[in-house]
Amino acid sequence: MSISFTSSIINRLKKEIAEDQQQSIDEQKKKEKVISKMNQLQRDIKLSNSASDLNSKMSRMNKMKEEIKRIDLSQAALAKQLTAKHAALQEQIAKNQQQEK
Repeated sequence: MSISFTSSIINRLKKEIAEDQQQSIDEQKKKEKVISKMNQLQRDIKLSNSASDLNSKMSRMNKMKEEIKRIDLSQAALAKQLTAKHAALQEQIAKNQQQEK
């Protein structure tokens, strides 16, 4: 492979890694917001007077728990992608250095 081809692969991988890292940060922020809403909802549940109100809040709580599970799965997939892309980047950097010699 030519040096320019390897360099373009390196640049593409760096860009993809940055995008994945930003997506991971965004997912973490979403998770923190959901957790905050859950905490508020738990406080509200203690103040609920009617059964229907309590039932509605419990239903919302379950949806939030599912959202957290979805975010955790997404973050795990992103971490796996990042690991693979970092490994590919290191491999391309090594190839690039060998070609320059």
